[in-house]
Amino acid sequence: MKKHIPKLLLIAGLMALVSPSAGADERVTKVADLKPVQLNGGKIKVTTTINMISDLVQNVGGNRVQVTGLMGPGVDPHLYKASARDVRSIQDAHLIFYNGLHLEGKMVDLLERSPKAIAVTDAIPRRQLITPPGGFIGIAGLQDPHVWFDVPLWKHTVLIVRDALTRVDPAGRAIYANNAAAYQKKLDALHQRVDKMMKGVPRRQRVLITAHDAFSYFGRKYGVEVRGIQGISTVAEAGTKDIQDLATFIVERKIPAVFIESSVPKRTVEAVVQATRARGSDLKIGGELFSDAAGSPGTREGTYIGMVEHNARTISEALRGK
Repeated sequence: MKKHIPKLLLIAGLMALVSPSAGADERVTKVADLKPVQLNGGKIKVTTTINMISDLVQNVGGNRVQVTGLMGPGVDPHLYKASARDVRSIQDAHLIFYNGLHLEGKMVDLLERSPKAIAVTDAIPRRQLITPPGGFIGIAGLQDPHVWFDVPLWKHTVLIVRDALTRVDPAGRAIYANNAAAYQKKLDALHQRVDKMMKGVPRRQRVLITAHDAFSYFGRKYGVEVRGIQGISTVAEAGTKDIQDLATFIVERKIPAVFIESSVPKRTVEAVVQATRARGSDLKIGGELFSDAAGSPGTREGTYIGMVEHNARTISEALRGK
């Protein structure tokens, strides 16, 4: 059963994002309203939501920031509820970064009411966002929030983090600028590697099937057809007909592998595998992908770059039959 965010809340959030005088590809952010903070030799205290943003802020902020992430590996942000500790972390922070576009569904009101909370997706031109049929979480006009799987698109978020950190800590301006430029170069190199891996898969075999449709940006950027069993948000549940229809598609297209996700239960993917095998298919689970959360701290997959590279390699090898 689908759950909906109250419409009045959504309207208020959307009005806060878009300026009446802004062009179609411009967004109003709260960065300009940020004020410098008194550090007294300490670090900028930053609270983040998903761990891809934690990694982003750490790369740009370097030694001048202390990052507290609310959502670790394996956490589904669509269903996440803020704890009392999370609320204190948000209140105590000098700066908060979250994804926006209603990814953090149950925390939207808390984040949008905070004057020091910055949605990193506000940096992305609106014309480059994907609006799924029927909208995200079933509300027309809401865009897909899984922007991090288009690496050049994610590069935009580096700049809004740089600018927000500079507003609250002007003394660190040069450091933030240098770190941001260096990180963007790393993202350029990542994009080239991912593009090469996906082009190594024959076009007809470039079909990515996962538990929920978190990979539309990846598919658009790297020429991959994407199917999600549960739809674009894990709030929705897949029915028997969804699974049977997908099984038929897989058998007809002779797709070799489907994928599970680290932050989504694998039962729906396993149900699809069973349905295809009942039709004589030898469908395999091609591996685990990181979708709404990166891997564990201290691992390569715990970084944004490592997570994306892991996904691309896993998808490429499984779809090529390796």
